[in-house]
Amino acid sequence: MQRIAFLLYPGFQVMSLAAASVFEFANIHSGETIYETIYVSETGGKIISSLGMAVDTQAFDEPAFDTLVVSGAPAEVAPSEGECRFMQQALTQSRRVASICTGAYFLAHAGLLDGRRATTHWLVARDIQARFPKIKMEEDCIFVIDGSVWSSAGMTAGVDLALAMVEKDRGSELARAVAKKLVVYHRRAGGQSQFSALLEMEPKSDRIQSALAYAKKNLHTPLSVEQLAEAAHLSPRQFSRAFRSETGQSPAKAVENLRLEAARLMMEEGRLSVDVVARESGFADQERMRRAFVRAFGQPPQAIRRMAQMA
Repeated sequence: MQRIAFLLYPGFQVMSLAAASVFEFANIHSGETIYETIYVSETGGKIISSLGMAVDTQAFDEPAFDTLVVSGAPAEVAPSEGECRFMQQALTQSRRVASICTGAYFLAHAGLLDGRRATTHWLVARDIQARFPKIKMEEDCIFVIDGSVWSSAGMTAGVDLALAMVEKDRGSELARAVAKKLVVYHRRAGGQSQFSALLEMEPKSDRIQSALAYAKKNLHTPLSVEQLAEAAHLSPRQFSRAFRSETGQSPAKAVENLRLEAARLMMEEGRLSVDVVARESGFADQERMRRAFVRAFGQPPQAIRRMAQMA
């Protein structure tokens, strides 16, 4: 039996505890107690969430459990010295330590993310990166695994994280069964985007919006900067400067993100062959698309399709 400890603190977000349901249903479906879920805090007793709901906790001591999951909060909450020591001990004494949403702040303050890849809710990812520059923040991922440290994006991404843990512990069949009982997708890939490419860019001017609309409509073509500049009614130099200023990306990177998003959706739908998806999304050939998928999502196109088909 594996003990899963959730670290709670005043003002924690109840949504973080949705991940506990994954372990509960893993027990129910398997017909045995695979996981024991406990809730710990520095003081013990009732800990009040951001919603005002109280959860009974045990005062933490030596980390005598398999996995520590640090819950998130609606805003940054810095851990105490005792909580930092506890998390640092857990990193050496437990099999894995994880954060959900803004729980990444806790791990960052304790130094557990230094030199590691990590993710968190997209709203705070850049703040954490700026304040803790040793972290390799991957702000667009659903969850990230770096050795024994796991981290997830916000809200429901904690469920994806927990499903990945069940899959690693007991295989994909049990994880699929749990996901089905919880009526959730099994399971979003860790590298899957937290939000759409167009929403991420949020261009301010009509000209840049027109260029992006043109790009999305013509992904099957090469899409040079000159073509996009013409759609925006700007010179290529003006266009490139304005585009980066408004979106924070180069035109080439933005086009690749649009191609990736379109290709991923086509792969998940499963109607078209990989070769056709590569052509329709503008990657020209399967190998170029495969390399782009691995860079962006951490998995090749076929793996994305298999997971969608198993959902």
